[in-house]
Amino acid sequence: MNNRIRIAVADDEIDMRDFYEQVLTRLGYQVVAVAKDGRDLVDQCRVTSPDLIITDLRMPVMDGLQAIHFVAEERAVPAIVVSAYHNDEYLERARDEHVQAYLVKPIKSADLEPAIVLAMKRFEELECAQREARDLRSALEERKIVERAKGILMDRANLSEPEAFRRLQKLSNDKNVKLAEIARMIVTAEDAFAVA
Repeated sequence: MNNRIRIAVADDEIDMRDFYEQVLTRLGYQVVAVAKDGRDLVDQCRVTSPDLIITDLRMPVMDGLQAIHFVAEERAVPAIVVSAYHNDEYLERARDEHVQAYLVKPIKSADLEPAIVLAMKRFEELECAQREARDLRSALEERKIVERAKGILMDRANLSEPEAFRRLQKLSNDKNVKLAEIARMIVTAEDAFAVA
């Protein structure tokens, strides 16, 4: 599984960049980008599309949290922040940028593996929750449009609620179109007739 996870790392200290490359490779991960500052990290992430970012917090040009923010604007990627500084401001900023793990330097190779596993799992859970929320919103919108279309059919054709729903279902089946799409067509037609 590890060799499928492509990681971008960033640190302004060359020793840390070397450490990441050696340790992550030894752990079986693929290091696809090694950046010296936040701007370099953003640029390399655009090219390499990593599965995970591990970045120092304080770097010249652009800090790690700003870089994570810019990368996430284009594509959501799990992130681990590593810093010698541990304070509430940094933790709050890390939380706001949806950082999945925060490690305090000095770190050892044994610190990386569990942080990566947890970061990937948390990110997967977050993505799943967001998908479920989108699906629920979509289902709710579809239900609202079907209810509105039923109401239109009930008024215009003097149908009961079950009859209006059956008519929607029949139209959906006959036209081989989703029920919500048929409902949208009816609502759109009603809106067109209602325009004075």
